[in-house]
Order: sequence, then C-alpha cells, then structure tokens
Amino acid sequence: MKIEEDIWYGNHWSKWLLAPLSITFAAITGCRRALFKSGIKASIKPSVPTIVVGNITVGGTGKTPLVVYLCEQLTAAGYKPGIISRGYGSKAPQYPYIVNSDSPVAHSGDEPFMLQQRTRCPLVISPVRTDAAAHLLAHFDVDIIITDDGLQHYAMQRDIELIVIDGKRRLGNGHLLPMGPLREGPWRLDTADFVICNGGNGLAGELNMLLVAAPLRNVANNAVAVADKSISMVAIAGIGNPQRFYTTLAQHDYVIDEHLSFPDHHAFTAAEIEQFAAGRTVIMTEKDAVKCQSFAQDNWYYLPVNASLDSDFLPQLLLKLKELTHDSGS
Repeated sequence: MKIEEDIWYGNHWSKWLLAPLSITFAAITGCRRALFKSGIKASIKPSVPTIVVGNITVGGTGKTPLVVYLCEQLTAAGYKPGIISRGYGSKAPQYPYIVNSDSPVAHSGDEPFMLQQRTRCPLVISPVRTDAAAHLLAHFDVDIIITDDGLQHYAMQRDIELIVIDGKRRLGNGHLLPMGPLREGPWRLDTADFVICNGGNGLAGELNMLLVAAPLRNVANNAVAVADKSISMVAIAGIGNPQRFYTTLAQHDYVIDEHLSFPDHHAFTAAEIEQFAAGRTVIMTEKDAVKCQSFAQDNWYYLPVNASLDSDFLPQLLLKLKELTHDSGS
C-alpha cells in the first residue's frame, strides 16, 4: 500500500507533518470559493439545466458509471443529454474537442472516449469547462448538460449537484489535502442535492449505488465472451481505486492468480501487459480496455459495470429537472 493510502485511509502518525500544508490548502480553496460566491470572480451559467457529478475526495469513487446511468435514464425520459469533461490526460489537437467514435484515445482521454462509446451522447472536452459547455450547446441539440467531475469548478454554475463517495473508504481520515484525501471539507456533502454512496450502506440522507457486472467482452473486438473461470487469470487496472475492481471480480467468482495496479489513466503498452500476463488470460476494466484495443491479444477481456441506484433516486431527479424547467418558463 502506498504511503498516502496509509496516511489518508489509515491512522499513520506522519499525517500531522502535513498539517501546515492542509491549512494553507484550506485557506486558498476557501478564498477561491468566497470570490466566486461574492461575484468578484465571474461564473457562467449554461442556458440549459446542468448536472455536476463529482466527489470531494481524490481518486475514483464511481462517477463514470453514474454518468452513464444518467445519460441512459434521461434519454429514456425524453431528454437530450450532452456530456462535458475536462479530458484528463487528453492530448487533443485543439480545445474544445468533440469526442466521437473515430477519436484517437490519445486525443480524447480514456474516460471521455469510453463515455461516448457507452452513451452515444454528444461529448466535448476542454480544460476550461465553460468553453466545453458553450461548444457543446453550439454544435449539438442538447437540453441538459452532464459534467463528468468538476464539482470544484465554480467558474461554471450548476443546477444539480451529485456527490459520489466510496462506501468503504468514505472520507478517509477526514482531513483536507495533503493531510487527507479531501478536496473540500465534509460540510460540502450537506450542500449537494444528492449524495450517492457507491457500494451501498449509505448513511442517513445518502442514496445507495451498486456496480453490477455485465458479461465479459473481448478487448480486441468488443464481442461478448464467456470466459472459463477455471483457467489461470490475471487482472490489471489503471484506475483511481483498483481494489474496487479486484473486489468486483472476486464477488463474481473470477479466480485471479495475480493482479497489477497502475496509476490512474496509465498509458499501457503491449510489452508490459504481455510480460506480466505470460500467456495467461487478462481481465481489465472497461476504461483501460479502450487504450489497449489496438494491440490486445485474443485472451484479453474487460468487465463492463453498470450503476444500479435506489429506486427513489430517479423520480427525485426528474422532479428537480421538471421544477427547473417550470421556473425557467420554458
């Protein structure tokens, strides 16, 4: 386990050495929020309802499956959603950048490409999210914006906030960066419209979300596959919280001989996977698979997951959106 895991999610004494930096971080972020709240720093409101799916901790909490869920449910309800993202790790020829099925993953980044492939919704990336929103509205017929991450991007106003927390790790030691994993204090949960607990067992006022595994797919050709769970398998993951992926595999009776974790958004090479796998069957995440498709072996698979939420979440969300539309007079 990395030292920051020991500090953030354990009780390692060295966290107190970082306390002065956390105090500085709190002062800087607090001033920044105050400047936006007072209007000294300008914020822009998109012309359509905007939903932010974010978190207050560093690392993966399950935002991406929730964005997919929202796109699917809102489309079924008659909305025309579009997605914006910062496009972390992307190297687009220009920004804003429209992500489609022909986009090189290196240009779009792994998560935006995967989101566009899963949802088929219009998707624009830009380090400046307000630019991405304006570009999306200028080029596509959308009536609602879903922003993947960006909870702390106060330069863009939002109508509905969803904060996703990890049901097992929750808020770690409860301290701000770098002493703890928090980008904002626990108080921030009280300001959100919905707090989604990924993994179930949410506290009072939280809604539960579970990630349900779909059938395996072949990385090379995306075909649905049935893997023999009795054969030797290895798992790799380059995501924010790889342990959640390994736990999901175990819950679905995949017997993994070894697993190998990489940093989030890692740019995989064929050589490093082949060296680790040594001919064995490989299972990876869907986000990792989009980066490996061009050089994947026939026995490489990925495990798609779908978000499943408490039954009362969607009616509450649709009611809020209906109220927004009514208030706007449209």
